[in-house]
Amino acid sequence: MILAQGVAEQEQSWSMSILIVALAALLLCTLAVLLLSPDGLRRTQRLQAEVSLTQHELVSLKARNQALSGEVNNLKHGLEAAEERARSDLGLIAPNESFYQIVNAR
Repeated sequence: MILAQGVAEQEQSWSMSILIVALAALLLCTLAVLLLSPDGLRRTQRLQAEVSLTQHELVSLKARNQALSGEVNNLKHGLEAAEERARSDLGLIAPNESFYQIVNAR
């Protein structure tokens, strides 16, 4: 009976050792794929950098959209903004104004 118990413990020890070795081999294979393959860690880092860059662009574009939205709102509801835009872009001169153009002599 004692001999049978010792054999059972030895078989259990061997099976546990085999399991540990198999798990260690699986872990090493997983790490090798993660670190060495093109779709592994390098790609993940590259994609994270692209996400960061895209988020910075998004913040910039949101600020630009807010500025344009404010300008559109001013043009819709305020005559001063529309008149200023017409003066700067189209050269508007009001009927009661005089226009002077200064030309540099060369």
